[in-house]
Amino acid sequence: MNEQIFSLNWWMSATVGVIFIFAGVQKFVARELWPAQAKRLGAPSFAIPTVPYVEVILGSLLIAGLAANAVLIASIVALSSFTILLGLRLAAGDRPPCACLSFRSTKPIGWNNIVRNLLMLALLVAALIR
Repeated sequence: MNEQIFSLNWWMSATVGVIFIFAGVQKFVARELWPAQAKRLGAPSFAIPTVPYVEVILGSLLIAGLAANAVLIASIVALSSFTILLGLRLAAGDRPPCACLSFRSTKPIGWNNIVRNLLMLALLVAALIR
């Protein structure tokens, strides 16, 4: 891990990891408010209870640099899923608030959410292929 702390791959992964942990913790803090927001956004009901755990676990593993390639791939899949959901809502003309990073957000989803996710995906992909 010591060598990895100073690698560009680790910094790219850890940046997304911090964002994942922040988002997951915000969802835990929101209690029943976040699941209602996720449902309104169109998240599959089976996934809603697991998202905060997935975010915190993946974020922690990204920061720790453990099982790097597997965790990077899992993070890419998770973030791609979130991004596809946002894109589908936008394409349908539906713009509910995005509680993606904070349940306190009342701003409707927009293309800025897609761009943010694409930037994070770029960091993850770059860390994976580097």
